[in-house]
Amino acid sequence: MLWQRVVTAVLLLLVLLPALFYPSPEPFCLVALVFIAAAAWEWARLTAAGPALALACGVLAAALCGAAWQAGWLARPLPGLWMAAALLWVLGGGWLLYGGQAALGGVPRALRLGLGLAVLCTAWLAVAQSRVAGINYLLSVMALVWVADIGAYFAGRRWGGRWIRRKLAPGISPGKSWEGVAGGMLGVVLLALLWRWADTRFAVDSPSLFTGLDQSLHGLAWPVVLGLTALSVVGDLIESLLKRLAGAKDSSRLLPGHGGVLDRLDALLPTLPVALLFHGL
Repeated sequence: MLWQRVVTAVLLLLVLLPALFYPSPEPFCLVALVFIAAAAWEWARLTAAGPALALACGVLAAALCGAAWQAGWLARPLPGLWMAAALLWVLGGGWLLYGGQAALGGVPRALRLGLGLAVLCTAWLAVAQSRVAGINYLLSVMALVWVADIGAYFAGRRWGGRWIRRKLAPGISPGKSWEGVAGGMLGVVLLALLWRWADTRFAVDSPSLFTGLDQSLHGLAWPVVLGLTALSVVGDLIESLLKRLAGAKDSSRLLPGHGGVLDRLDALLPTLPVALLFHGL
């Protein structure tokens, strides 16, 4: 219901915004850790884990993230980890989307659980490092995902199937279209141009993703931006595939009116780590 969506969104903002804009990154990293633990619990449930095992997965995800935090990984360059995440999402994600439910169903449950924990813990480390890098940087990466999703929704509603009859992934998410993907990418291009302009006009705590890519990669910045946008779609589709295999509409009911935590984080899971691969080049 609409009122549930509004109330849940307001409550989330009351928690997230003070943590995000607190002078030090610790409160936001702690809130993000709670969300990742909840997402790990959801992931385990979607892989047919029982209540005890699902809870253990959530606790284990929190413990692994906490151990990385204690070890000082939030301030340590981790290019090898980000490269591994990029390969996993590009190659593994492509294989799963091509093979569909048969491919995912053929992966042993223990391996699915392990990969889920690895993906979620890596995403937490990426969002924490992004907050350490600066609020402007973190918001620019998150905005890329949000605008890609919004642009895809409206373009898909307006033009979906008009020029390309075949859907994007009919066996996974029948409503998604190639026109929607194009609309999302166009929205992200406009966002990047606007954000780069804003970085030069306003005092910011850090360069945005778009300004940083432009300064370090120059002409190659646009392919990276579009690649990150495509990865956000992959993250969304992989979670849809996981839910379809489990016969679930939402990852859980933790967020009334919105579904589960994974439903809100899915597109960020590949985008945040891979964006850091190009940060500070």
